[in-house]
Amino acid sequence: MMKDDFKLPKETLVNKFVAKSRFYERSKLSSKLQKEFVDKVQRITWKYKLAENTLGIAKTEAVTEIQIFEIELKEQKVPKNVVKIIDKSIPYQILYRFVYEENVTYGISLKNGDNIGNYYFSDWNTNLVFDFTGIDLELVYQKLVKAFLRDEAKDKDDFDDIVSTDQKIRTLETEIVSLESSIQKEKQFNRKVELHKILLKKKTLLTDITGGSE
Repeated sequence: MMKDDFKLPKETLVNKFVAKSRFYERSKLSSKLQKEFVDKVQRITWKYKLAENTLGIAKTEAVTEIQIFEIELKEQKVPKNVVKIIDKSIPYQILYRFVYEENVTYGISLKNGDNIGNYYFSDWNTNLVFDFTGIDLELVYQKLVKAFLRDEAKDKDDFDDIVSTDQKIRTLETEIVSLESSIQKEKQFNRKVELHKILLKKKTLLTDITGGSE
């Protein structure tokens, strides 16, 4: 197993295995989802607990603790259904480190209490740098999320604006790829022209948001 590079204080280290059955029992999973746990996940380790009494940073109402889980996989693909089940079972924000042989990737969700929003995953073996400093754990959590976001979104001051801008960029990029594919497949000239007009508008919007750096 590759060593992590979080460089956290020893007080934060938990390093305990978590039985996969714990999630079966809590979530009352279907046999299909239970099978996904068995087939996709080798081992789950609760690596770190970031809290007032371990990290020395004040909690907030929104973020009382942050957990770091390491998930050893049986294939080089993140099982997103499994991640969602773990998130629903644990009442804290979680930073995930996924390991397959010598390969590593990370994941995190936008989580506020029982409400779980967008998920973010890095590309495999991308050198993400995590900042575990801040005046409170909520700010630490926001910094962890921002490590996954586009640089073009980070010039905003408000965290919600940063997340919203990043989502707009991702949505536009997906729509542009879809439109370009549709234009290539379209046989009717008039329809192709209409799609091209929509494509240009989407590209202009993306350029406006990113400052031409897409």
